[in-house]
Amino acid sequence: MKKNKLKLYLVSQTENSDYDTYDSFVVACEDEDVARNINPQDGCVMTKKDWLNINPPDGCVMTKKDWLYLNSLWCSSPDHVTVTYLGIADASVKHGIVCSSFNAG
Repeated sequence: MKKNKLKLYLVSQTENSDYDTYDSFVVACEDEDVARNINPQDGCVMTKKDWLNINPPDGCVMTKKDWLYLNSLWCSSPDHVTVTYLGIADASVKHGIVCSSFNAG
């Protein structure tokens, strides 16, 4: 039987709790650092530059307005993220967001 090396993490934030924001998600990934830097909107791992940048990263096809909106859905820094280890993912679970909590307005 194939063993999965992915771990499950609950990732949450309380900085941004307005309408149309994510408060948490569960992700299957390699470690806590990766989990802490995932953006719940698109599942991409953000770099330190991405967190601080008000402009889309090089090569990104988003407009500046879309990038700012995307960043407003989560918190402003990985320092505001809480990561809780849940356990080892089943071998059938693929890398990425398993489920998320979005507070629609």
